[in-house]
Amino acid sequence: PVTAGSIVVPYGHVIGNEKWRESEVAQRLQGKVRLIFEDGLGLVDFHLSNRTCILLISEADLVAGDEFKRRLVRFRNASSLRGIVIVEKTQISDQYYSGVQKLVVLELGMVLLPVANQGEASQLIVQLVSFCVREQSRDRGANPFLRRQRAPPAEPALLQALQRVPGVGKTKALLLLQRFGSIHGLCNASVTELEQVVGQTVAQQIYTF
Repeated sequence: PVTAGSIVVPYGHVIGNEKWRESEVAQRLQGKVRLIFEDGLGLVDFHLSNRTCILLISEADLVAGDEFKRRLVRFRNASSLRGIVIVEKTQISDQYYSGVQKLVVLELGMVLLPVANQGEASQLIVQLVSFCVREQSRDRGANPFLRRQRAPPAEPALLQALQRVPGVGKTKALLLLQRFGSIHGLCNASVTELEQVVGQTVAQQIYTF
């Protein structure tokens, strides 16, 4: 079951699945965020305060078979939470990555962030927690009438995902999201459409990626 939706996570905190208690990612999170372990998170590995969930796919998960795919599909079908999939992409697991990318981004429409190791995974989680805190503090002091006139900001995880494409920095990532709206829109764009936003060289790199 996806039980994380019933858990209220205080801002600046992360609730982690008990199975990660002794892991490297948990050790690296200690002292950087307030980490609490729970046994009842179901399919979710880490739960953040803005209804965002992390599903962490380790190198071992990728090599072991398709169980992680079933978990992702069950999460997508059962949850209204925002799921971010972090995948440990190493020399050993690299051969499985394109299949994961196709499933997560194209079929499930979720954000996928590859990392080299659990240390990088912990850094991403810390960045996402920081964003949640900034988002909350901004909302508290915001004028509700002014906020209605502003376009919603691009999700930080989506921007980070785009910046992992060769040749795409933060500015180009923002331009691409403004033009195509989502990962789906970007995946369906032609080279010609991409060229209009980022130029010929980067357009080809994005299309190939």
